[in-house]
Amino acid sequence: MTFTDRQVRAMGLIADTFAAGGDGVPSATEVGAHELALQIAGTNPRASDGRQLKGLLDLWDTRTLGLALTGKPRRFSQLSQTEREQVLLSFSDSRVGAKRALFQALKGASVLPYYIRGGAPVWDAMGYSGPLGVLPDAPASPITPLSLDRDTAMSCDVVVVGSGAGGGTAAGVLAAAGLDVVVLEAGGHHDQRDFDGGEEAGFLNLYALSPQSTAEGQVALLAGRGLGGGTVVNYTTSFRTPDHVREEWASHGATQFAGEEYAASMDAVCARLGVNTEHDKAAPRDAILEQGARALGWDVGAMPRNVLGCDQGVECGRCGMGCRVGAKQSTAKTWLEDAAAAGARICTGVTVGTVTTSFGRATGVEATTAAGHRVQVRARAVVVAAGAIQTPALLQRSGLANPVIGRHLRLHPATAVWGRMDEPVDGWVGAMQSRYVDKMTNLDGKGYGVLFETAPMTPGLSTGFINWRGSDHFRRRMVDLRSTLAVALIVRDRDPGGTVSVGKDGEPVVRYQLSPRDTEHLIQGLVGGARIAEAAGARWIASPHHKTVSYEPGVRGSIDTFESDLRSAGAAPATLALAALHIMGSARMGGSAATSATDPDGQTWDVQGLYVADGSSFPTASGVNPMISIESIAHMTATRLATRLS
Repeated sequence: MTFTDRQVRAMGLIADTFAAGGDGVPSATEVGAHELALQIAGTNPRASDGRQLKGLLDLWDTRTLGLALTGKPRRFSQLSQTEREQVLLSFSDSRVGAKRALFQALKGASVLPYYIRGGAPVWDAMGYSGPLGVLPDAPASPITPLSLDRDTAMSCDVVVVGSGAGGGTAAGVLAAAGLDVVVLEAGGHHDQRDFDGGEEAGFLNLYALSPQSTAEGQVALLAGRGLGGGTVVNYTTSFRTPDHVREEWASHGATQFAGEEYAASMDAVCARLGVNTEHDKAAPRDAILEQGARALGWDVGAMPRNVLGCDQGVECGRCGMGCRVGAKQSTAKTWLEDAAAAGARICTGVTVGTVTTSFGRATGVEATTAAGHRVQVRARAVVVAAGAIQTPALLQRSGLANPVIGRHLRLHPATAVWGRMDEPVDGWVGAMQSRYVDKMTNLDGKGYGVLFETAPMTPGLSTGFINWRGSDHFRRRMVDLRSTLAVALIVRDRDPGGTVSVGKDGEPVVRYQLSPRDTEHLIQGLVGGARIAEAAGARWIASPHHKTVSYEPGVRGSIDTFESDLRSAGAAPATLALAALHIMGSARMGGSAATSATDPDGQTWDVQGLYVADGSSFPTASGVNPMISIESIAHMTATRLATRLS
């Protein structure tokens, strides 16, 4: 996607309003943030989104739009900084959800690129050192993906679509069973030789840049992309599937979840990943979380993690952009290495368009390389593990008509309560996640509630959860970040959940709105996070609402006024920052075609020989970080499939 000079200038005007700079700090355009924003936008495969963006930018600096926004026929470029900010805030504070969603999109397109590219003038005041640089002695990966530089046809026993927690695990199990396996990954291959600890390279290379949000703007979507998928960038949190969740999943018809078979798969996964609690040194933010929770009399748990030799310091805090020291046991360092050693062929930069079928049975896939070459793979079985957004989209593009496909999407809506501390927090230093608090995970007596954690808050990632009330206000909040605690909370969401469908262009469209019950749990979670922060000594506490909701313990307001303000602010789409890092459930496993997309073997009800083995298989939300659950389902499904094919 290319942009005209006029469109680039308009993006620059918007970005400079969000990040004006000053006092020796460069503006967004001075660091090229607006160009990076358009570069990211250009990766969106949805042509309609591109047309809408270009149309908005063409109109942005016209008198016509100025008249509509301000009542005066003045171009945006003719307004003062204060007037420009008021225009943007009118979107943020609008009663119209589409305007709020537009503000949220423009904010993200402006401040994220600015803070991941800003450089020393932007980062120094925050105490953030920027990228660490590539390690000169970083070892080469033992995996050498095939180079597909022409139209290619292959045949195999099993073709696996995706290489993350689901696909990587399935490939390792199937190849170890002696089957001929081909793995197709849409992203690239990046390893320790590429990881520099910086957000710009990390976001561009290791994260899916589209879709970035649910259609109505309720939840931002964050998923990994590339060889190893989300396991390369996730926070190493390695919870087993809780027993009450296993029982709930079994009640949907896949009874093995409650039995020894699934338990054995969890054991195998945890052993292969080296899951342990020996790397749980509390980062500053985790120590404060623990201090606050214990002051309330709440239990605090040590986090199980899939790391070996983790430094639990500066390296670990940047690990969301790839682990430079190779401590994180991603599928790229475990199951995919096993698969490659057993002879599996691994291909990157290959996007699967459809599953091919004949007489109701899967026969392979058709795909395209980044350069436009056609790839056809014929196989005895197809395992789809492209993630809970792309998996249902692929099944729908392939003609599967089961209406359950794409429904029951779960997102674990996540957000943070901010607490300004007297002591340094330096949220980008220390073990990625080393403590958790489960006091409020069962708010309804049925295992639904919120889980408290922390997360490494690097500058770019933080921008999504800090409200913007003007350029100077936002810059002050970012400078204060080094002494600000973020109490992260994850809501275990319920039916009806969201949906994934495909547009006319074949690309996925995600729709999701919080139910009243989940909204109530979110509010209770925000109050609980505030209690933790206050008990830990926070002087100022705020929610992630776009309109500031805050209080100062002992000075202004109280936990009671905070709760009242939260309920008044609500949780309508694009009124507060919510993100989905755990995307699940859109092609769920169960005992009936009327209520699930696949049978207990993981095979689709519609097409024989077509299996699903990723987070979309979850019958309901896991309630905890889902990596171990995803890999265990993939291990179990692949083990059953290997037995069948052998």
